[in-house]
Amino acid sequence: MNCVINFNKPENVSSQQAVTRVKRLLAARKAGHAGTLDPVASGVLLICLDEATKITRFLSDLDKEYIVRLKLGERTDTYDSTGSVTEKREYRFVRESDIRSSIQRFTGRTKQIPPLYSAIKVGGQRLYKLARKGIKDIERPERVVSIYSIDLLFFGAPYVDLRVKCSKGTYIRSLCEDLGNALGTGAHMTSLKRTRIGTFGIEQSVSLDEFRNHADVCHSIDSAISHLPEIILDSESFNRAKKGLPLDFQHGLHCNGYIRLKTPENVLLGIGRIEEGSLRIERLLN
Repeated sequence: MNCVINFNKPENVSSQQAVTRVKRLLAARKAGHAGTLDPVASGVLLICLDEATKITRFLSDLDKEYIVRLKLGERTDTYDSTGSVTEKREYRFVRESDIRSSIQRFTGRTKQIPPLYSAIKVGGQRLYKLARKGIKDIERPERVVSIYSIDLLFFGAPYVDLRVKCSKGTYIRSLCEDLGNALGTGAHMTSLKRTRIGTFGIEQSVSLDEFRNHADVCHSIDSAISHLPEIILDSESFNRAKKGLPLDFQHGLHCNGYIRLKTPENVLLGIGRIEEGSLRIERLLN
């Protein structure tokens, strides 16, 4: 069962719980996911089975798309509706034009401070574990993320619906917090749906019920990483690559980065990385 599942995770289920259910249902030996979704969130969760667990990080790096609902007028300690309200503010003065103007400030390369209740490690410990112990005065390092676009889908005070297209590592909860502060109202996230990871859209995702109905839901490893360029190796290069040996490489591919390595028979062998004309083996598949 060497494949990737585009799973539509329901709310109130953790990413690991979703992985465990799919693993058992399909009798896989190993399973993992490419990019955590909080239990409160729903939508696209890529679940990698057996040999496909070797490519999770190459899928986690892909751009994401979300639809988020935020509530103006209330801030919470988790930046979402699962937390405790820490502040209430007036919000009825906000107009749609204010929101459209404010969201433009958060597009492009921007700095974010991760939520206190997040899985980021500080001093070797998860932030959420420290927060649950009552340790909340923790300096959180800023991270640079890219938000490609933010579209206003709905405004009916105090609720705002947005579509966000962004890079990996973007915290939508932090965006809600920052937008609320920019508007002068405070805000927190009330719902979140991930609608896309790379080329995997929610329209093609499958639920647990569809698994039970024996739907054809598996994506091959090769197709899952089709966003990477490919190289078909000659016999000599193939023999070196399958031993994990680096290759001196001049193939007319003028780029640095990850590539799919194919056998002379055009079968996926693994993933390599080109750096200044040299090819290093990153992952080999059995």
